[in-house]
Amino acid sequence: MYIHKIGMISRTYRHIQRYRQILTVLFKYGFGDLIDTLKIEQYLEIGLQMISRKRREKIETLSRAERVRMALEELGPTFIKMGQILSTRPDLLPVEFLRQLSKLQDDVPAFAFELVKEGIEQELGRPLGDVFQEFEETPLASASIGQVHKARLMNGDPVIVKVQRPDIKRMIEVDLEIMLHLATLMERHLKAMEIHRPTRVVEEFARTLEMELDYTLEAAHAERFAAQFLGERTIYVPKVYREATSKRILTMEYIEGIKASELEKLEKAGLDTRKIARRGFDLILKQIFIHGFFHADPHPGNVFILPNNIICFLDFGMMGRIRRQAREDFADLIMGIVQRDETKAAHSLVAMTTPDDKTDLSALERDVAQFIDKHFYRPLRDLEMGKLLQNLMEMTTRHRLRIPPDLFLMLKALATEEGLGKMLDPDFDAMKQAAPFIRRVQMDRLRPKRIAGDIFDSGSEFLHLLREIPGEVREILRQARQGRIKIEFEHRGLEPMLSTHDRVSNRIAFAIILAALIIGSSLIVLSGVPPKWHEIPVIGLAGFVIAAIMGFWLLLSIIRRGRM
Repeated sequence: MYIHKIGMISRTYRHIQRYRQILTVLFKYGFGDLIDTLKIEQYLEIGLQMISRKRREKIETLSRAERVRMALEELGPTFIKMGQILSTRPDLLPVEFLRQLSKLQDDVPAFAFELVKEGIEQELGRPLGDVFQEFEETPLASASIGQVHKARLMNGDPVIVKVQRPDIKRMIEVDLEIMLHLATLMERHLKAMEIHRPTRVVEEFARTLEMELDYTLEAAHAERFAAQFLGERTIYVPKVYREATSKRILTMEYIEGIKASELEKLEKAGLDTRKIARRGFDLILKQIFIHGFFHADPHPGNVFILPNNIICFLDFGMMGRIRRQAREDFADLIMGIVQRDETKAAHSLVAMTTPDDKTDLSALERDVAQFIDKHFYRPLRDLEMGKLLQNLMEMTTRHRLRIPPDLFLMLKALATEEGLGKMLDPDFDAMKQAAPFIRRVQMDRLRPKRIAGDIFDSGSEFLHLLREIPGEVREILRQARQGRIKIEFEHRGLEPMLSTHDRVSNRIAFAIILAALIIGSSLIVLSGVPPKWHEIPVIGLAGFVIAAIMGFWLLLSIIRRGRM
């Protein structure tokens, strides 16, 4: 999704109302200091005077992370989605913000059935009655991007139909353009934000959101997920009906099951909660350690239990991918911790993440040793993987190690599934369940076929490099002879100074024009040039009035920015 930068015309006509709403919410939740720091009034003069800067005392008792979550919920769909995506980015936000953003509620009022019908017919190119013999007008659920209806196809199959909101793309585009503008101001005025490059985060978010707006991608996720478990009798994946699916419409098999969190219903149905707990965690481990493609949001609402303790995953909008090397590094980390080898564990942790220039490996080893002492001198059955992973997250943040988003999704999925397992079976032991998979990953590296394959790949890459080197050197020498080699220098930290110089020079030029106007008007008044009003030349009088207005304008501008 391409984001247009906000220009003078667009911010005046297309964005001004929405920008005012956003700023009002930010002031309401106590972020007036951020607005002042970003100097937004320079870019959006219209309407700022009308925004109240009063803060509610009740709001100030909440933590900053809680206020961020509440503000995002009030700002609507785009900001809620942004928060949900940021909740998977420990490389950008502290742990307390991740916890709050993961609580964001995506529940909004439903839109009219007439719009649902119009959208389906427009997307599928056929009347609703030609596709579905039954279609319930009342939605089963409604969210910010779309809503879900129960229906029945012409062949009699019961299905659920996810329909996208008709105006959602236009609204998202406006919000994204405002986000990009705010991100640009953050990079310009907040030193701490330079390393995270907020503009890149917004652009990445726009790409992610564009994929989420394409329901054919979710359909492809479901089909790939089903292909991974062909022949597996412990899992069921709903069928996708491609003939009734498009970018804005998704039709999948309707599943009649029991939510994994509804313990009483499970027991009444004669299902084995202990077996379900083991199977559910086993399936997540298979997705991660065998297939490398996993359901990234396996909360109880997305896991249904069918007869014979069969597990059915729903909602394939958020999926994670993890490379073989990352799986092996994670296995090494767990084994290093279990074997109480802080050096091995610390090196594995660094290999999994992206270290900062200031990361101190020896200090990290000391923290890992303390982590092992705290958790691993007790029976393994007393350990909780969720708490361990949370403490590891806090350690990586402390040592400026950036965790890749997919790796964080993996850790989050494991912790969520362990929590569900504990709910179903209080004696559930996640560490014991995971041990065979971790050993399998480690042993897989020692298989002769794998070793031979790695040697072959390395040899092929080395030969390719040897072939490329002469040509690359020849190209560099050719460009040097032609004088086309360029060396670029980038100055950082000069933007605030340049901005100040621009403001000062503008004020000086303004003052010079003001002084010239006063002097010129004085000369005209003294010369007595007609026409006159009460014996005073009208042109000179008009010059004085204009000079007074300009003088007050300059004075107000200086006072408003807090500098005389």
